[in-house]
Amino acid sequence: MRLGVNTKRILVAVALLASAGAAGAQSAPPSPALMLELNAAQPSDKGCRFTFVVTNNLGAGLTKAAFEIALFNEAGVVDRLTVLDFKELPAGKTKVTRFDLPGAECAKVSRVLINHATDCAGQGVDPSACLKSLRTESKSGIAFGI
Repeated sequence: MRLGVNTKRILVAVALLASAGAAGAQSAPPSPALMLELNAAQPSDKGCRFTFVVTNNLGAGLTKAAFEIALFNEAGVVDRLTVLDFKELPAGKTKVTRFDLPGAECAKVSRVLINHATDCAGQGVDPSACLKSLRTESKSGIAFGI
């Protein structure tokens, strides 16, 4: 069977489109992110101890990262605002940090909200990057997010 010139051109075009589609289907590299997980909330001598797992995938180290959080009680009312200072977060590093919140009762905390980033500093880091690129997760049973 002989194919005409136009048929050959069409087949070549279809093959090129198919290969371009396969290349486009490959997953894109993940966007830069600061991952913050509320891993646990446990009663302590001082009140409630919150354990966070933070991973800096921003592509640059942070010399300072701190966030103001709001704690909501079981009725959904803001109980307090406080700042958590995660200090230095090297690029590509995962770090576990604990904070004791005096007078807080873990069983009465229904939600933790990241209100804003009070500090976000590092070589070549946009000060808004900590909040813009923040991704949150909770393994504690307490709602956690932005």
